[in-house]
Amino acid sequence: MLDATPADPVERALVVTAHPDDVDFGAAGTIAQLVAAGTAVTYCIVTDGDAGGFDPQIPRSEIPRIRRAEQVAAAAVLGVDDVRFLGYRDGELEVSQGLRRDISRVIRQVRPQRMFIQSPERNWARIPASHPDHMAAGEAAIFSIYPDARNPFAHPSLLNDEGLDAWTVHDVWVMGAPEPNRVVDVTDQRPLKIAALRAHDSQTAHMDDLDERISQWMTAAAQAAGLPEGRLAEAFMVVSIP
Repeated sequence: MLDATPADPVERALVVTAHPDDVDFGAAGTIAQLVAAGTAVTYCIVTDGDAGGFDPQIPRSEIPRIRRAEQVAAAAVLGVDDVRFLGYRDGELEVSQGLRRDISRVIRQVRPQRMFIQSPERNWARIPASHPDHMAAGEAAIFSIYPDARNPFAHPSLLNDEGLDAWTVHDVWVMGAPEPNRVVDVTDQRPLKIAALRAHDSQTAHMDDLDERISQWMTAAAQAAGLPEGRLAEAFMVVSIP
């Protein structure tokens, strides 16, 4: 049975995702809990989600601005006010040295004790969770955690030109993993999660079944962990790195 202990707060946490809205689908309830407990949370969004959206009346050139604004608004719902965008192209993400350097830079700037990342492994039971950009962002993030950000000789310009010392992250929570080992009861945070998702109007306005869909996912996670009927949970694979 999955571990269902609460998410203990840390001083600083960093979330790395491929697109605006990914964190809200995967971990908004948990993030809301941590913020309420005093954790300072930073979002690092790798792309601007410029390939997303469903309204043909909106010029495609406007999508990056819209989606950045939506993510900032969604973050504010949860109490997160530090949202950083790397500006990579949606749908074209690759695990490059440049991406690893850029994520390592944010790790060294924020100096988090815990990171939330996406799974680099394909989840055959939930293919939408395994968007190629999600997998690339997850792979680049774990490479940035180990070995890059902790190695002062990796991406030497970060130290030599920007003065960013190496930083070691020991606690990694993976969203959308095919084999989660931890759930967090987020029943009380459900309204915040839905509100954060609704802030992504360009992505969720057409989803009349959003509440039901999210509740089904979270109910299944809660049941897998043996939580009482009516409870809702978010699932993660939690990894400790020496």
